[in-house]
Amino acid sequence: MISATAMAILATSCVGTKKYQALQADYSSLQGRMNAIGQENADCQSNLSSANVKIAGLQDQLRAERANAQNLQASAQSLQAALDKCLTSTSQGNVNISKLVDEINSSNKYIQQLVNSKNKSDSLNMVLTNNLTRSLSREEMKDVDVQVLKGVVYISLSDNMLYKSGSYEISDKANETLSKIAKIIMDYKDFEVLIEGNTDNVPISKPNIRNNWDLSALRASSVVQALQNTFGVDPKRLTAGGRGEYNPIASNDTPDGKAKNRRTQIIITPKLDQFMELIDKAPEPDSTVTPPATTN
Repeated sequence: MISATAMAILATSCVGTKKYQALQADYSSLQGRMNAIGQENADCQSNLSSANVKIAGLQDQLRAERANAQNLQASAQSLQAALDKCLTSTSQGNVNISKLVDEINSSNKYIQQLVNSKNKSDSLNMVLTNNLTRSLSREEMKDVDVQVLKGVVYISLSDNMLYKSGSYEISDKANETLSKIAKIIMDYKDFEVLIEGNTDNVPISKPNIRNNWDLSALRASSVVQALQNTFGVDPKRLTAGGRGEYNPIASNDTPDGKAKNRRTQIIITPKLDQFMELIDKAPEPDSTVTPPATTN
C-alpha cells in the first residue's frame, strides 16, 4: 500500500495540484468503502456466529423432539395393546353378561308363572267365597266363617247358632242359614261335602253321650240329616265325621277360645274335573271385584 508521504512526493513530482486532490478524494472514498466493507464483514461474522448458535440449539431441540416422538409412539403402542386386551375382556364380559341376563329373564318368567298361578288361585278362591256368601246376611256372617284354601271350601258354623244349648239337635234359627248353605251345595251338585263336628276340651256327661267324640259326631250327623231330609241334598254326597276336642283353632284356656273351638265345619271339596273348570272360569287377576275378607 502506498504511504501518504510517497503519494505526496509522487503527486508533487508527477501531477498537478488538482489532479492530486482528485486522487486524494478517490483514495479517501475508497478507504471509506473499505472500512464499510470491513464493518459489514464483521457484522456478517457476528450474524453467522449467532446463526450457528441458533442452528445448534434447533438441532438439540430437534433431537429432543425426535426422542419425545419415539416415547409417544412407544406409549401409543402400549396403550393400543392395553385397549386390545380390554376389548377382548369386554367381549368376554359381554358374553357373561348376556348369559346372566338370559338367566335373569328365565327366572323372571318362572316367577311370573308362579305369580299368575297364585293370582288364578286367589281368583278361584274369590269366586267360591262370593258364591257361598252372596245370600248370607251380615247378622248370619257373625256365626259363619268362610275360608277357601286351594279350592276347598271350609264353612265353619258356631254351635250357638246351630244347636240347642248342650244338645246336638238343630235349633230353629239355624234352619234359615242351613237352607242358604244347602242352596250353594245344590248349585255345585258334583262336589263332595264333609260335615265335621268339633268341641272344646270340657268333658261332657249326658245320657247316651260318652264323651266329646260322641258329641262331635252326633252334631255332624244332625247337620247331615238336616241337609238331606229338610233341604234335599243327595245323601250320597254327604259324609258325617267327629273330631272331638282334638282339632282346636284357638286356646281352650279362655271362654272365647272355647267358643271358637265349639264349631261344625261344612267342607266342600270339588272333584278334579270341577276344580279345573272353576279355574277356567276364574276372573282375571286385574278384576275390579273386591273379595270379602277371608282368613287363609
